[in-house]
Amino acid sequence: MAEIKKILFPCDLTEDFSRILPYVLSISEKYNSVIYLLHVIQDLHKWGKLYMPHVSMNQVEKEALKSAQDALDRVCEEQLQGCPGLQRRLASGDPAAEILKMIDSEGIDLVVMGTHGRKGLEHRIFGSIAEKVVKKSPVPVLTINPYKLK
Repeated sequence: MAEIKKILFPCDLTEDFSRILPYVLSISEKYNSVIYLLHVIQDLHKWGKLYMPHVSMNQVEKEALKSAQDALDRVCEEQLQGCPGLQRRLASGDPAAEILKMIDSEGIDLVVMGTHGRKGLEHRIFGSIAEKVVKKSPVPVLTINPYKLK
């Protein structure tokens, strides 16, 4: 049987986080695993080059990273205080690429992540981070649709 010592939980820090968290904690407790909590801020430069001067974009990105770090810290304090060995990471870039990078760099054994259930045109425009990770991940990926949980 495969050992699950490191679980990666990529999250967007929305209310979906709270719906998926019990599953992550349950798996972690069962296998005595360390949870790696990852929040990725999409690279703002790719969206803002046409609209903002470079200096302004750097400031916006700095503020976004600070705000995300504060939110990540708050979530950890409020909902993950008793979680032994919790590792938190904040990254900037393409979410799927950053998740895949962390799987390799940290030797992750399992990824547990939410899906948004986008369909049709919305899915074609925005794609699915979970879908990209599932297709390219070298480790198992458990996807949970938080909108269908009871």
